[in-house]
Amino acid sequence: MIEKKSIIQKNIKAVLVGLINKEQTEHLLNEYLDELAFLAETAGAIAVKRFTQRLPHPDSRTFIGKGKLEEIKKYIKDRDIELAIFDDELSGSQITNIEKELQVKTIDRSDLILDIFAARAKTAQAKVQVELAQYQYILPRLKGMWKHLERLGGGIGTRGPGETEIETDRRIAREKISLLRRRLAEIDKQAFTQRKDRGEFIRVALVGYTNVGKSTLMNLLSKSDVFAENKLFATLDTTTRKVVFGHSPFLLSDTVGFIRKLPHHLIESFKSTLDEVREADILLHVVDISHPQYEEQYAVVNKTLQELGCLEKPTITIFNKMDMYEKNTFDKWLEEDVKKEILRELKKKWERETNGNCVFVSATEKQNIDELRQTILNKVREIYQIRYPYKAEFFF
Repeated sequence: MIEKKSIIQKNIKAVLVGLINKEQTEHLLNEYLDELAFLAETAGAIAVKRFTQRLPHPDSRTFIGKGKLEEIKKYIKDRDIELAIFDDELSGSQITNIEKELQVKTIDRSDLILDIFAARAKTAQAKVQVELAQYQYILPRLKGMWKHLERLGGGIGTRGPGETEIETDRRIAREKISLLRRRLAEIDKQAFTQRKDRGEFIRVALVGYTNVGKSTLMNLLSKSDVFAENKLFATLDTTTRKVVFGHSPFLLSDTVGFIRKLPHHLIESFKSTLDEVREADILLHVVDISHPQYEEQYAVVNKTLQELGCLEKPTITIFNKMDMYEKNTFDKWLEEDVKKEILRELKKKWERETNGNCVFVSATEKQNIDELRQTILNKVREIYQIRYPYKAEFFF
């Protein structure tokens, strides 16, 4: 029978593996591996070494070439390494073949993300969504991973369904997927009813890449206590609070963060959670401006919003962590006038990009929060005037 494991081994040593090809340059791969290392840390692992190889396309049997596989095997043999994490999706047979050669557990980025989601899921809805994504991930891999999974144990990449007998398990997995979809549809129906019961309030949703400070801003703007920490996917479940700025009430929601190479089946499973984004009247797109790849993260979120049909919604772009940006950008000897000019040019650039709908803040240092509140208030009142002109006088 298929079992669900929920044990994660902390401080397990891991190696990271990625490919350089025509679709993925060396520079881009290094960025992906930086993120993969952070994902591993979030899951409880320690990435001790990275291996990269330049290939026109992945090897169908072992993803990487035989020589590189031997190099990795030699490295991990005497170093107490128990896990290999590949940055791209592996087939079941590839995992089996790689494990046979390396003699350590092997997972891919999707499996790692699913493991983190499983650890972070708290509500019934999130747990069902994650379990559904796990079964959808494992179903096409049952044949290739049968030998691997029949002795499935705890640890990173094993929080989720396993298997013992392949013919039986295919049927069980399909039945489980159908059951989870029905259960999720029931939960979604209840959630939809709850959202309808919120009345005529304007709805505002925080969106953005994972770990950009959405939950910290949520706490600051709503004076609530939403879980926030410096790890990826700290928030899975949507949190909604009623907020009042200048006599104008609205509902503020914090949503799950986006990430590059987010598994497709995970997006499918979390569509109901993303309904908060679809049904929002205003989006607050939070960007960690101190991150070296913040522009790419900004583009990734916009691409996801486009896929959700939400890119044209009224949006305020919040460039967060300005204190860290200045600390990382400016040397101590730099003159104040030069610093001010650099900041002016930065702000002018993004004001052009966002048609003036942007604010630069630091949530942790509470910098420029009053301007942010006023910007949100102006946008909320604007929508109230259009949608409920007969009530607009009550919100001023």
